[in-house]
Amino acid sequence: MAKFKLTKNEQKKQKDRLKMFVRYLPTLQLKKQQLQTEIRTIEARAADVFGKKKQLEAEFKSWIAVFGDSFRLNPEWLTVTQIRRGEGNIAGIRIPLFDGVDFVQPSYDFYLTPLWIDKAIVKMRDVITLDMEIKVLNEQIAILNRELQTATQRVNLFEKVKIPETKEIIKKISVYLGDQQTSEVVRGKIAKKKLTRTADV
Repeated sequence: MAKFKLTKNEQKKQKDRLKMFVRYLPTLQLKKQQLQTEIRTIEARAADVFGKKKQLEAEFKSWIAVFGDSFRLNPEWLTVTQIRRGEGNIAGIRIPLFDGVDFVQPSYDFYLTPLWIDKAIVKMRDVITLDMEIKVLNEQIAILNRELQTATQRVNLFEKVKIPETKEIIKKISVYLGDQQTSEVVRGKIAKKKLTRTADV
């Protein structure tokens, strides 16, 4: 427990602190709830995107025979030139947003390449795009989880430490000041009796 003086000024100071803690606590609790809700929403979105990616990968199994063709897909056609990212704000916290992926423009001879190449490039780029989106969503979750941990620690600090501690300090000061006031009244009465006796003599 912090050091405190047994004075009326200290009592007022502690009461002001308590009012501030009690006023600030609902804001922290609201932020904590908002972060929990946002994390669940982003996790659901990440699971949805992951499901789409798995579905696309499953579709590729039917393409394996085609990929067994003598023609090979050039990895350069799947080269990412840029991951486009924006910036969002959740409960005052900056998070990255996924805006898309730019790829190298493939150049190949339409007469010498099989017909399936165009579709294969599109599908594989879709998988890469979904994978990049999952990475950004996981970044968002990591950032918000760190903020949630901080918000939870603050809520616990206020609820379990600061507010009870301040109430206890106010109680101790009030008891001390009450005792002081009682003893002053008693001393005053004793002094009055002495004065009365002295006046009677």
